[in-house]
Amino acid sequence: MSKKIKKIVCLGGGNAMPRAVLQGLKKYPIKLTAICAMLDSGGSAGRLRKDYKIISPGDIRRAFITLANTSPLIEDLFNYRFEAGQLKGHNFANLLIAALELTTNNYEKTLATLRDLLKVEHEVLPVTLDRAQLCAILENRKIIYGENNIDRPKHNGNLKIKKVFLQPKAKAYPKTIVALRKADLIVIGPGDLYSTLAQILLTEGIAKTIRESKGRTVYICNLMTKYGETNNFKILDFTNQIENWIGKALNFVIYNSQKPSKKLLLKWKKLHPELLEMVKINENLDKNNKDKFLGFPLLAKNAINHDPTKLAKILIKLL
Repeated sequence: MSKKIKKIVCLGGGNAMPRAVLQGLKKYPIKLTAICAMLDSGGSAGRLRKDYKIISPGDIRRAFITLANTSPLIEDLFNYRFEAGQLKGHNFANLLIAALELTTNNYEKTLATLRDLLKVEHEVLPVTLDRAQLCAILENRKIIYGENNIDRPKHNGNLKIKKVFLQPKAKAYPKTIVALRKADLIVIGPGDLYSTLAQILLTEGIAKTIRESKGRTVYICNLMTKYGETNNFKILDFTNQIENWIGKALNFVIYNSQKPSKKLLLKWKKLHPELLEMVKINENLDKNNKDKFLGFPLLAKNAINHDPTKLAKILIKLL
């Protein structure tokens, strides 16, 4: 009798989830589904979304490329960014996805074509096809409109975000609901708490399905805090916000217990000025929750990124 193939569903966006989670898990004999954020409002993806009234192609592109089984040349092509002229700043794959969406007027066909082109064996899905906008209410009651304005604040980034919401409300893409229902393990993050993960978990149907799913839920906490979003956040601050959005306690929280060298930390903060400090571990965090809060040395070599091989081994064990 053949052994049942385990199903892992990963929720996230940006570069964090594909690089940290998908890259490592794709090597295992599992059924992997990536559910991607779709409300980018900045950069190449944001421009295409505004100009052509389409959904953002940016995060779904990153997931497809990470799961691709093609030649390095094709992957380089899909990652190519134009540096001059009217196309300056645009990513080739973003343009391709936008053109596919506009010509087919059918997102199912767009996804199938990308899967074929990149020889992707796993599934990549949008969290929603609705054209909503991510908004945030600050502690001074000012409302910030648009994912990019939360991600890269033009306002005083020391002001705390009190609440985030979608305007108008967005409904989950039906296949994402099916995937979550069938999942053995649901992995949330890593990724920007408010500008990435919030838009996924606030999409109608997502939190409810996670609550009802028989699959275990695991959150992978960020390595560093971010200006304008998670200033001074510790492990529990991230955890409490995720649990508040999904409406249930997480089964596991994976966090990094490794300290980088001072030299690497200074270098990383220069490369990424929006990053503030390493996420601090709450005192006695796992004293009464040692089965829930799982700390590991997770840093990649010479970078303050999650090591995908280390993370994948941990996640597979949680299955």
